[in-house]
Amino acid sequence: MEPLTLTLLRIWALTKKELLAVLKDKVARISLLVPPVLQAFIFGYAASYDLNHVAYAVLDQDRSASSQALLAKLDGSGVFMRVADLHSDSQLRRYIDTQRALVVIQINQDFEKRLLSGAAADIQVIADSRNSNTAAIASGYVNAIVDAFNRDWHALHGQSTPSHAPSFRVVTRAWYNPNLESRWTMIPSMIGMLTLLQTVLLTAMSVAREREQGTFDQLLVTPFRPVEIMIGKAMPSVFVGLVQATGILLVAQLWFHIPFVGSFFTLYAGLLMFILAAVGIGLLLSAVSQNMQQAMLLTFFLVLPFAMLSGMATPIADMPKAVQILTCINPLRYAIDFTQRVYLEGAGVGLLWYDLWPLLLIATITLSGAAWMFRHRLN
Repeated sequence: MEPLTLTLLRIWALTKKELLAVLKDKVARISLLVPPVLQAFIFGYAASYDLNHVAYAVLDQDRSASSQALLAKLDGSGVFMRVADLHSDSQLRRYIDTQRALVVIQINQDFEKRLLSGAAADIQVIADSRNSNTAAIASGYVNAIVDAFNRDWHALHGQSTPSHAPSFRVVTRAWYNPNLESRWTMIPSMIGMLTLLQTVLLTAMSVAREREQGTFDQLLVTPFRPVEIMIGKAMPSVFVGLVQATGILLVAQLWFHIPFVGSFFTLYAGLLMFILAAVGIGLLLSAVSQNMQQAMLLTFFLVLPFAMLSGMATPIADMPKAVQILTCINPLRYAIDFTQRVYLEGAGVGLLWYDLWPLLLIATITLSGAAWMFRHRLN
């Protein structure tokens, strides 16, 4: 039985060698550290379901105090930006067709008169539905502002709500994300997504690089045992994964100012389990890959389904039952859930146990399988 100190020294030597192999290459350093941060910026601005600057035109045929009050609410919402005051119906179509306005609002001549009489005063909202999702969101914003205007107008004029209104109303309150900004959920999710891609790719290519360079056979004649080789290959990826996750976390907090209300210890404990699971998957891929091209193709072949089945774009509850069961082996599913809950809700370990134990199980299975394959290949 060899002393534990000697084993740790061999693992440290191999880990140091792997880190130097990556960090001595300028291109490798840039590709490991810059893309995750850059992608966090891109997703933070581009992959958003929120509308911040909706160009709209208005045809106000009433020009009353009430119509101006409604338009003031639109202009003051911080979402709608008025680009034109129209003077005829013929201008409506032109502003939509040329995409100069996403929404055109028409207010009829008897708008204020109908309000004062207690009748329903309709307005026409015309949205450019070439992008149906954007049009639906913009229309929803208009409806919310009109509802707020109705409540304020009736309260100001001492009128009760119209007789056809229901005797109850539903009040929606958003917890943890009061303004319902998609960026608040998107960026914390990217911590797991980008870390998974880079970690699996780096780990999968580590052994493949040795095979291509012809140094893997030299490694076999050293006194390293298979488990020591596997640990030495895994440790640099764990370190790089934690650094990348930290970079994305800093972008979320310092640039996008998304408030972090949880515990950093809990977050990094969960991230460590997730990265170990990702490293195990990468080591399995590296054990079956003969060259770097195979390792890269296998990584993207696996990571893309993981991303689609993670719940980041489509809720898992909306997927077919068979697909929901399949997502149980996806570590990214659990990483996204616990990251969002720690970041936005401040959830503790007790509430996150249902995310952490599957990650621990996946890490145990993948690392054990990788160790067996390494031992089988080396022997």
